[in-house]
Amino acid sequence: MSLEAVPLSTSAGPATADTTPTGPRTSALTESGRPALWDRTGVRLALGAVLPLVILAAWQIVTATGLVPAYRLPGPLAVVQAGAELAERGELGLHIAISVQRVLLGFAIGSLAGLAVAAVVGLSRAGDALLNPTLAALRAVPSLAWVPLLILWLQIGEESKVTLIAIGAFFPVFTTVASALRHIDPHLVEAGRCFGLRGWSLFRTIQLPAVVPSVVSGLRLALAQAWLFLVAAELIASSMGLGFILNDSQQNGRVDRILLAIVLLALLGSLTNALLGLVEKKLLARWA
Repeated sequence: MSLEAVPLSTSAGPATADTTPTGPRTSALTESGRPALWDRTGVRLALGAVLPLVILAAWQIVTATGLVPAYRLPGPLAVVQAGAELAERGELGLHIAISVQRVLLGFAIGSLAGLAVAAVVGLSRAGDALLNPTLAALRAVPSLAWVPLLILWLQIGEESKVTLIAIGAFFPVFTTVASALRHIDPHLVEAGRCFGLRGWSLFRTIQLPAVVPSVVSGLRLALAQAWLFLVAAELIASSMGLGFILNDSQQNGRVDRILLAIVLLALLGSLTNALLGLVEKKLLARWA
């Protein structure tokens, strides 16, 4: 008998033939086999654009009618002009590129470290007892509290900023994956051991597929956290990046540039999250 012949289920109960979708992310299918109306890509994109368009229209109305003074809330066109001005001077693309580079580096370093430590804590009771209390305490430290220490240790440079972003990305991955590893169905692990699986082979065959959805969720949270920590890193002791634009514009009273930086952060966060969504589909198709 081979391991493939044994039905493995991630639930504690026995496997059944019922395949009725129960999760909120399960796509409903019509009788023809096509996705239901609300699950179609075009429909979801159109609905997702409704609220931003409403906000943009309301923004234009309150500024054009003078309900809000321009020095407090510049109109959308003023924000676009501020972006065009920075782009003509060759600064906007450089600010965006530097911020994206910092986020990707910090996200990669923090996520890999989070996965490694989560494996130790989630698979070893000794590792859980040794590391989890300290990491739980460090997780409660606000992001800005790390800034003076990192500047003192790593000076004002890329190292301190990337390290701060890595700290922000570390904890969502660690927390999510470690919890998932601790709660793997013991029947799955026992079934693997019955077929002689140990160590890496057990992890690769049984435990990793069981926690792939949690890994993806942790990576999504880590990416969002990386963008949050980017702003904290660039607001202090930075001469380039979107966070620098926020800080410099606040000191100079350029509300249009502040809004520009906020919009760019939102767009870049959405774009990187969408790219991670493509990776999620491939991972779930391969492992889940």
